[in-house]
Amino acid sequence: MTSPKMMTVNTSSRNYPIYFTTGFDFLTEAISSLEKTYSKFVIITDDHVNPLYTQQIIDELANFEREVIVSSFIPGEHYKTLKTIESFYQDLIEHGSDRGTLIIALGGGVAGDMTGYTAATYMRGVDFIQIPTSLLAQVDSSIGGKTGVDFNGYKNIVGAFYQPMLVYINVNTLQTLPRREFMSGMAEVIKHALIKDSKYYDFLSENVEQIKALDTEVLIEMIYQSCAIKKSVVDEDEKEQGVRALLNFGHTFGHSIERLKNFEYLHGECVAIGMHGALELSKQLGLISSDEVNKGLALIKAYELPIYASNLEHDLLYQEMFYDKKTTHNRIVFALLSALGESFLSKEKIDQHTINQVMDVIIN
Repeated sequence: MTSPKMMTVNTSSRNYPIYFTTGFDFLTEAISSLEKTYSKFVIITDDHVNPLYTQQIIDELANFEREVIVSSFIPGEHYKTLKTIESFYQDLIEHGSDRGTLIIALGGGVAGDMTGYTAATYMRGVDFIQIPTSLLAQVDSSIGGKTGVDFNGYKNIVGAFYQPMLVYINVNTLQTLPRREFMSGMAEVIKHALIKDSKYYDFLSENVEQIKALDTEVLIEMIYQSCAIKKSVVDEDEKEQGVRALLNFGHTFGHSIERLKNFEYLHGECVAIGMHGALELSKQLGLISSDEVNKGLALIKAYELPIYASNLEHDLLYQEMFYDKKTTHNRIVFALLSALGESFLSKEKIDQHTINQVMDVIIN
């Protein structure tokens, strides 16, 4: 068994490893390295991922000779609710889960967010680990401890910061991911390049075909680089009091579009449209050139992501942005670019006229 690539996230509340590998055969060793004796294991997954990977995880956990419980839910953003969380609590209680339980998030971002919130709140906090199986989860949501659920259609409005004990990334799980889901995950990858690393932008531009063909070696390098960018931001600002909000590039427009379209678009698709908005807004404010906007859009389109939304009213979209968690003192805070690979947070209020001009561009 070859040891996987690894990096360590260093937050004020917890340091933990991220493993990058091509199978589940290192999972026993990874959990053992935590040097804790767990009373039982609870796997939380969805009905799509369950038949694909749960048995492989159970086989690995057999080495610990502990009870393994599986709690599965209907996949999709519509089921990312407190009602689904209640079903997890019920399963945990019925099986006598105590504070010595290790909860395992197996699946995409929805599974990871809800599992993390369950772990953060059950008995005031039990350990959990992330085994992300979608690209979106592998490069973004499984790292950094953001957990939560949607409420009344507002995305992640209820949640907690709660770090996992480890993140275990098996890139081969991407082989079973629907193509649209994979491309959706690429939006977060592109975001990392645009806000933090122009050389990473070049890597993504030069390896489009290999990435879309799911070349294992290139995927590991890509996911590793994205995680390194996210780790650097999370290390500096665990609870989004400052620089971590840069990771919301494209999300202020994107989350509002996602809700108004009733989750008709995938999260990454909304982020892609939102990045178009953020690029255009950066240009409108005189921060970047039309050429830089076009370079950003070229990369988004290379990965088959949308850059326009349809059938949305400007006023509704503008008002929706005020429900965003990044709004402060009735001022919408935007992550903006000063160059490809360089970003900052807006400090002054941006007038509605300017935002409407951006909407004229991204809504058709």
